[in-house]
Amino acid sequence: MAFIAKLKSNLSSFLSSIFKKKVSRIGIYGPPNAGKTTLANRVVTDFTGETIGTASNVPHETRRVKKRDGVTISSNGSSITLDIVDTPGLATKIDFHDFMEMGIPEEEAKKRAKEATEGVIEAIKWMDNLDGVLLVMDATQDPYTQVNVTVVGNMEARSLPMLIVANKMDLQGSSVERIKGAFPQHTVVPISALEGNNIDLLYETIAKRFG
Repeated sequence: MAFIAKLKSNLSSFLSSIFKKKVSRIGIYGPPNAGKTTLANRVVTDFTGETIGTASNVPHETRRVKKRDGVTISSNGSSITLDIVDTPGLATKIDFHDFMEMGIPEEEAKKRAKEATEGVIEAIKWMDNLDGVLLVMDATQDPYTQVNVTVVGNMEARSLPMLIVANKMDLQGSSVERIKGAFPQHTVVPISALEGNNIDLLYETIAKRFG
């Protein structure tokens, strides 16, 4: 039996070496205003000169999944080609009144709330088509939220490789240790997607984790 098990293991390794993926599809997830689209734009701009979406201080600015294929990133001798999927912000409650409080007219607020809700559903469906996830958290906020805990649990149940990106480390009150303490089982990379701080470390970690 030991011989058969070893034979199966060797065959599996052999097939993996032949059919190894050349491209990994990576989803960028997180709550609204964590900096998902800012990060997606940073990655795509650094390696293609283009952008993938529009970032805004208004929650749920990204309400549909946006995708950019074939972005090859490299750092310190490691490289990987990614299909990058920027997803709408995940939330347990989307209320059009919140948009109205930001000065958006009622009709437009209701439209945005409906689209944002549809975007959450679309983002969840995309989890079935990914090779890995970058979970973006706002490092100035308490990371132990229902959204973050649910996403982490979902990824673990799917056995999807994941990196936690502690964004907004350039802002006062940010803390990577707070995020590491909440999710000690996962690698946490502190960055500022807006300023580009520590971004090379993130690229190097992505290449090693998903390559």
